[in-house]
Amino acid sequence: MLNLKRLLSAMILLALISACIPPATTLIPDTPSPVAEDWLSVYFTVPQSSQAGRYHGGPDEALAAAIDQARVSVDMAIYNFNLWSLRDALLNAYQRGVQVRLVVESDNLDEVEVQELIDAGIPVLGDRRESLMHHKFAIIDRQEVWTGSMNFSVGGAYKDTNNLIRLQDARLAENYQVEFDEMFEDDLFGSASPTNTPYPELTIAGKRVEVYFSPDDDVLNRLVELVSDADQEVRFLAYSFTADRLAEAMLLRAQAGVQISGVFDETQARSNTGGEFERLKSAGLDVRLADTPNLMHHKVLVIDRQIVVVGSYNYTRSAEEFNDENVLIIYDAALAGQFLQEYATLYNAAE
Repeated sequence: MLNLKRLLSAMILLALISACIPPATTLIPDTPSPVAEDWLSVYFTVPQSSQAGRYHGGPDEALAAAIDQARVSVDMAIYNFNLWSLRDALLNAYQRGVQVRLVVESDNLDEVEVQELIDAGIPVLGDRRESLMHHKFAIIDRQEVWTGSMNFSVGGAYKDTNNLIRLQDARLAENYQVEFDEMFEDDLFGSASPTNTPYPELTIAGKRVEVYFSPDDDVLNRLVELVSDADQEVRFLAYSFTADRLAEAMLLRAQAGVQISGVFDETQARSNTGGEFERLKSAGLDVRLADTPNLMHHKVLVIDRQIVVVGSYNYTRSAEEFNDENVLIIYDAALAGQFLQEYATLYNAAE
């Protein structure tokens, strides 16, 4: 009788567990450990939130708070800038004697907020060239770097789907400072920029970090290597993806049994000449079109739940050969878990 009761209990428990298993089309990553390390923080925009509708509570507020703590310098290279929170933080920093300098894509120099910085006496340099100054980074006190996919704009922080990462390390900051100074002080952009990153590979708090700037550092070769070395899975979020070699690497790994899946921005996927969405989908890869209110603007690879590739670099020829871009490759399982949560949210909502 006792064994019969145990058998019935086990059958009931199994039925309850089975009822809770999600359908195959739903992706739920392993629950990650939070990124609690002092040197690294990650922020994601939430365009569908009620706060976003009021232009409040976005990642820009964390960056503004960091600028408020600046004591020596704030150098910013940004494709587009019109956030009031950051305008005010930069003006306040400048007024208390902090050195503030900006490099901005020339097409966006006429933004009202940029002109207000110029009128206050803050030096702002445009790139004055056809290719894009597409960076999105800030360096504070030569000690910390903020970067990611998010433009410092209302659209970037509150309408589009983006990421912003804060990294605190003086050597990493020096890498970005060299890139900034090449543009601001030496007027070197695009292919004129030399390959001279002081610490292209470094270890921060026991975590390996690789630093790349485009077009001088052969970013695409490194991304193809990473994908080609994947053992288990590659998840990606791609605003613009036209790089044939990267798609070919994904197809080859899929044939070898590696799980490849990704979410594309719908507008770019449908309009890009040479876009990789249809090619990957036709080959049977699990790729989807994002269901977001505006742009799905991430440029992210997560490999084997251990490696995160993040930055301003779209997977395009323009990013590889012409634009000024930056890329970080961070070996951190906890950070990978955070990005996989973001990926799962977008993947599950995608078509």
